[in-house]
Amino acid sequence: MLPVLFAAALVILTLATQAGVVIFQHRFPAHGKPVEVAGATLNVLDIGPKEVSGPPIVLVHGASSNLEAMRRPLGDRLAARHRVILIDRPGHGWSSGSAMDNSTPAAQGRLIEEALNKLGVGPVILVVHSWAGALGARMAIDYPERVAGLVMLAPVTHPWEGGVGWYNALVAKPVIGPLLAYTITLPLGYFLTERGARAVFLPQVMPDDFVDDTATPLLLRPREFLANARDLVRLKQAVRDQVARYGEISAPTVIISGDVDKTVSTNIHSRPFAAAVANARLIVLPGVGHMVQNAATDLVVREIESIGTIGSPKPATASN
Repeated sequence: MLPVLFAAALVILTLATQAGVVIFQHRFPAHGKPVEVAGATLNVLDIGPKEVSGPPIVLVHGASSNLEAMRRPLGDRLAARHRVILIDRPGHGWSSGSAMDNSTPAAQGRLIEEALNKLGVGPVILVVHSWAGALGARMAIDYPERVAGLVMLAPVTHPWEGGVGWYNALVAKPVIGPLLAYTITLPLGYFLTERGARAVFLPQVMPDDFVDDTATPLLLRPREFLANARDLVRLKQAVRDQVARYGEISAPTVIISGDVDKTVSTNIHSRPFAAAVANARLIVLPGVGHMVQNAATDLVVREIESIGTIGSPKPATASN
């Protein structure tokens, strides 16, 4: 009897998950256009004036999110004066390419580089948040001609103690991961999404409309949840593999972090990265957590525009 009940529960959860996917995708449609690259289709949103001086600004989101998380505080505002390109990372938002082979910063950087080439884009100002900090650093190493300036927001750059959450490690495993993703993740996650998002904002207060405005529930779709878990479980080894090469980065670089960030430690990541990159400047914001682009939007916009128009960094310093 128990096996029958268990099987029935799995069927019900699977159907509920598929219904949720349909609802979320209708509620949060794609904004952007598909760009075909090797092994993926990237959703790219190209906004702002195309014929402007200075390099375009490319915004890349972190884990558990999509391009809307960068568009809301930064993209729409910067697009008043600059060409802005926002990209859903592989497997996230409306981009495909959630295979394990596409889950490292190097692999995703390669796909983004290919997409920018297909768009006919030259050197860019690359603005990256959190998980994508490792991607931004890797692109600056692998494609120095592409990265005219690098703005790192609460970036992951170095190995750390511990893991990335038992649930991510579990979901990233074969068989059990897909089973969980296609049954309980969406129904359960629906009730936990807002609480989790609020925790990432601490000590700042998350805007009440943040979850809906940034299409965060799309993360609960099975294929995206799996992609996010794979990204996270492979991240530590990825930064371990590239950390010795940070001295090769020649692009003008600004790192902006909060001194009370509990998600990505400024002492473990931003400070060592700033010390390793000769052309870097570190800004540490007192009393600010992980979502620096929301907590200090004016400052972040100024730094992006400054590095884009001046084209060279200020003397390397650190604000405490």
